[in-house]
Amino acid sequence: MSLLTIMFVADVCGRPGRQAAAYLIKPMREEFSVDLVIANIENAAGGFGITPEMSRKMFTYGIDVQTSGNHIWDRVQILDYLNETPKLLRPANFPATGVPGNGSYVAAVGDHKVAVLNLMGRVYMANTDCPFQVADEEVRRLKEKTPTIFIDFHAEATSEKQAMAHYLDGNVSAVIGTHTHVATADEKISGRGTAYLTDAGMTGPHDSIIGMDKGPSLGRFLTGMPKRFTTATDDVKMCGVILKVDPEDGSAKHIERFSREFDLATFQNSSQPDVD
Repeated sequence: MSLLTIMFVADVCGRPGRQAAAYLIKPMREEFSVDLVIANIENAAGGFGITPEMSRKMFTYGIDVQTSGNHIWDRVQILDYLNETPKLLRPANFPATGVPGNGSYVAAVGDHKVAVLNLMGRVYMANTDCPFQVADEEVRRLKEKTPTIFIDFHAEATSEKQAMAHYLDGNVSAVIGTHTHVATADEKISGRGTAYLTDAGMTGPHDSIIGMDKGPSLGRFLTGMPKRFTTATDDVKMCGVILKVDPEDGSAKHIERFSREFDLATFQNSSQPDVD
């Protein structure tokens, strides 16, 4: 049985996260013989949104499909680009009309196909269409094309993420949570073949408060006053998961978390990726 290897790169935060992705993804693709790389890039531009130019560059780092979440709208210039670039997803449970872009993409991987579906939670999040009902519709449609379906569920509440995994158990290959930037240690594969992780963590500076400089974040908690957040710079890591999936039935066979440290100084003599 030849399994597909899928690598998911957790929320890329700011320039440090982009640098880590630029230098680490391709070596990891080779190390794990990865067939498809998916990355959540919604915080790539200073921790808030992404620009078209950044998205284009990040595809050159070895990313095949880009997912997002609530911050996808933070840079207005991304709106037209979403319609032009089907490999950059926004959550599928935004309204079907009047919203640019797509919530899913089917990638060709050799003789097989992998569907990537982006959903967003509603608990402590923006009011969107029901992710469970939209998942029903999307999974039913995507299964006509492939049994291998990967879901990036961008949500705040642990309970909502767990609920989605149980709801779709046996019908999708993986439900991987994003948004909190804090990796959890509850990776598992159900008896029906669905891999799950509550949150894949963050690709960016971990000496921070979810990627931002600690000072302004602490000031906001202490005083309640608005502060300008800027991306931190220290203790940079690329986090995510490696999955192995049977392409014949879409069942997950292996899930493994990873956390790779990144120090730009150690790469100074290597070829320089294009990171703005």
